[in-house]
Amino acid sequence: MSDTGTDTAFWHPFAPMGAVRHSEFVITRGEDVWLFDEQGSRYLDATASLWCVNAGHGRAEIVEAVAAQMRELATYQTFGDFANRPAQELSRRLAALAPMPGAKIFLASGGGDAIDTAAKMSREYFARTGEPERTVLISREYAYHGTHGFGTSLGGMPANRVAAPFVPDVVRVAYDDPAALEKEIELIGPERVAAFFVEPVIGAGGVLPPPPGYIEQTRDICSRHGVLFVVDSVICGFGRLGDWFGVDRFGVVPDLVVFAKGVTSGYLPLGGVVVHERVAAPFWEPGAPAFRHGATYAGHPTVCAAALANLDVLADEGLLKRAESLETTLYAALRSLGDHPLVAEVRGGTGVLGALEFDPERLASEPGLPAAVARHARERGVLIRPMISTVAFSPPLTLTDDHLDLLTAAVRGALDAAA
Repeated sequence: MSDTGTDTAFWHPFAPMGAVRHSEFVITRGEDVWLFDEQGSRYLDATASLWCVNAGHGRAEIVEAVAAQMRELATYQTFGDFANRPAQELSRRLAALAPMPGAKIFLASGGGDAIDTAAKMSREYFARTGEPERTVLISREYAYHGTHGFGTSLGGMPANRVAAPFVPDVVRVAYDDPAALEKEIELIGPERVAAFFVEPVIGAGGVLPPPPGYIEQTRDICSRHGVLFVVDSVICGFGRLGDWFGVDRFGVVPDLVVFAKGVTSGYLPLGGVVVHERVAAPFWEPGAPAFRHGATYAGHPTVCAAALANLDVLADEGLLKRAESLETTLYAALRSLGDHPLVAEVRGGTGVLGALEFDPERLASEPGLPAAVARHARERGVLIRPMISTVAFSPPLTLTDDHLDLLTAAVRGALDAAA
């Protein structure tokens, strides 16, 4: 903990700066699942930063690939006909791994950029195919789609819906009921609906796995009504759900997949959209006008080099396969905490993600309970993620059984201390 006695100049995201301004928890080094602070104390990173360090910290392969690329060509834009080899190669590799045919890859700077891209692309697709009245975007309660303009509007977490008014023609439905989606489409009129946005597992909204059949049924509903099915796999991709894009396990073919985070294991910021060949067609046909949208750093060569090296690590070390077993053992470890009086529900079992939901009565009298439990866990050498009514877990895919034992013991001790 850094306590200088003076105000920091760094405005932290999602932070009450009145409390943080005099005291910051400063991380100085990372190694596999471990993080170290200024005093040299070691902590188990049970959240992989923000759901993203899938390959673990300190991977020399990624560092060396980045350094080599920076020595050759650190950066250049890709507007118009400009390209670079890493952006070309990354797009080829991602297209080959994609869960849809003929995929095209639109690169961005991160998940928020990519969500805005997918939203604009969905509306523009229908404008170019003779249905310009299809502008309505549907999302779900508890959804988190970043904090950009469209992402804030699509979000289903009331606390995050700040800086209104929001983007128009955006509505939300229940997160767990396919019938609610179909009812809303019919109420609006299918001829007005452009896209449905769905996280395979809702992450920041509380780690909510989909009910059995939910992804498959909503895909079918969208297909029948001509609505684009947009999968937000920013959290769920690149091993977090045991596959490349966080949707493969459900056996559906999306129209668009939004990705970020795990594509570089968070080493450098990168996001993008995987686009079905049918959706890409009106943008790629001869004579089609430019899609006037993009980020300065889209296709950034150094960032793409980091992603390519990260994909090699994930593949060569079998970390997607590792995730299949880790999702079971992590869920079992969290379930062992379900008997604690502070815990109302344990969620997990779909991917290397989990959460402890707190007792609502205790939470009503002590809304700071998640932060208190996370603080007590940190004192015991484990970093977990406090959210509105839960604490969440999303460790690197290199986690071992010994690490799980430490996690379980520390979190139980934290729950006891908070109680």
